[in-house]
Amino acid sequence: MFYQFRVGGYARSIYLDGAVTFEQLAPDYVEPVKVYASKGFTYGQIDEALAKGYINQQQYDDTIALKTAIEPRPLSVAQPTI
Repeated sequence: MFYQFRVGGYARSIYLDGAVTFEQLAPDYVEPVKVYASKGFTYGQIDEALAKGYINQQQYDDTIALKTAIEPRPLSVAQPTI
């Protein structure tokens, strides 16, 4: 059974808190959670989830692919000066 109202909570618990993993979700929630994250979280938040081990490389790649379809990655604002 799939409940849309749970998607946001699952996404926050996975990407922001690391309290839940994709492996703990029912399969019906995996793709909606990635879509939610791609629309609702910044590139920095998704990058940090990978760096902290909250998501694996494949989950990161899937989420970033969805995000770049919506919003291109901005250029780094911290450019080194010469």
